[in-house]
Amino acid sequence: MISVPAGVRVYLAMGTTDMRKGMDGLAMLAQQVLQQDPFAGHLFVFRGRQGHLVKVLYWDGQGFCLFTKRLEKGRFVWPISREGVAVLTPAQLAMLIEGMDWRAPQRTWRPEMAG
Repeated sequence: MISVPAGVRVYLAMGTTDMRKGMDGLAMLAQQVLQQDPFAGHLFVFRGRQGHLVKVLYWDGQGFCLFTKRLEKGRFVWPISREGVAVLTPAQLAMLIEGMDWRAPQRTWRPEMAG
């Protein structure tokens, strides 16, 4: 799991991304397509066309870090929109990375009575 420091935002790129892109190509996408500063220390999450591969780009102050995860079964849940950006919470990012539906998580237990 990726630990997200306080104050760091998580930007999810809508649509699909060419997963052949490396750090430089994804940084250019963050800057030109998502209209964000890739050197601000935020996380940028991209998904491939088939949906089973994600890449997370992060600037740690000294250089870019690129995290990749591929699901052996299933697909990462992604918004339907083909353009734009969504902002996720660290908890939503954790669910996304685990292959869970981060958009509408269901609690397994809800209290029925106080006291």
